[in-house]
Amino acid sequence: MIALGSDHGGFDLKERVKAYLDKEKIAYQDFGCDSKESCDYPVFGRAAAEAVASGACDRGIVICTTGIGISIAANKVKGIRCALCSDPLSAEMTRRHNDANMLAMGAGMVGPNLAERIVEVFLTTEFEGGRHARRVNLITDMEK
Repeated sequence: MIALGSDHGGFDLKERVKAYLDKEKIAYQDFGCDSKESCDYPVFGRAAAEAVASGACDRGIVICTTGIGISIAANKVKGIRCALCSDPLSAEMTRRHNDANMLAMGAGMVGPNLAERIVEVFLTTEFEGGRHARRVNLITDMEK
C-alpha cells in the first residue's frame, strides 16, 4: 500500500502517479489534496508520512511544486526517511543505500513521464542492507 499526498502544485502529477499505480495494480491511499485550490503542503505531507510511519502503508509518495517543502514536512514524522528525487538514479540509490520509505517529487521540476520512471524505480528497488544498514541505524538513532 502506497500513501500519496500533494498540495495544489503537485495535484496534477499526483493524479498521473495514481493512474500509473492503477495501471500497475499497486494499491494506494490518497491523503489529499483533492483539487488545485491553494492549500498547505505540510498537512498532506504529514498525513501520508504518518500512514507510512504507523505501518498502515508500506511506502509513500509526496508531491508539491518543488518537492522541497513537502519532503521537509514528511521528514518531521518519526520513522520517515523521505528523499527528494528528480531522476531515476537518485530514486534507485536512495532505496539501495538509504532505505528511504518515502519519495518526494517536484511537479515543477519533473515531467509526468520522468515521474513515472522515478516512481517505478523507487517502488522496485530493494535496500542493500550490509554497511548501509549500519548507517541507516545511525540516522534512526538520532530520533531517540
